[in-house]
Amino acid sequence: MSNVATPVVLAITGASGAPYAVRLLEVLATNRVPTWLLISAHGWRLLAEECGIKDEASLKQETGGDWGSVRAFNDTDRGAQPASGSVQTLGMVVCPCSMGTMAAIAHGTSRSLVERAADVTLKERRKLVLVPRETPLSLVHLRNMTLAAEAGAVILPAAPGFYQRPKEIGQLVDFVVQRIVDHMGLAIQLIKPWQG
Repeated sequence: MSNVATPVVLAITGASGAPYAVRLLEVLATNRVPTWLLISAHGWRLLAEECGIKDEASLKQETGGDWGSVRAFNDTDRGAQPASGSVQTLGMVVCPCSMGTMAAIAHGTSRSLVERAADVTLKERRKLVLVPRETPLSLVHLRNMTLAAEAGAVILPAAPGFYQRPKEIGQLVDFVVQRIVDHMGLAIQLIKPWQG
């Protein structure tokens, strides 16, 4: 298991899939995993439209109320700590990852803290997990995902499995969140692994 004293960077962007982001943040916060939180303007709009979360206070409440291990950064501050490769992180998750963010990461055209932090994560050879939810995918989307994967990112679509016979939406969300925490090397178990 990785050293969890080093923060995980979690970015929320404007692709549909806010429940995945909220649950992931809840899991990180309640397990006291140091987390640097970055939310784009479109990410805030997504949180409001899909979850009724309009500000940091309501997001904190929705994710367990204890943000002792969470530090939020403004996406417009490209000089903040997540923008520097000299600051150690465990890696970064973009959940959900919009196709605009995917394109910026794939082409290295960082214009925001989210995009710069992802760029830094790649250049420092740290784990970068991108969680797209878009469907269907255009050839442009597929090419951008290929470029990001070739640069070292893990493309982890928000595509839950059904072999555990889920009975509610939360179980589908947890399936994807479990895959994310697994790829970040965090010893957190939300669902039982496949038993064969």
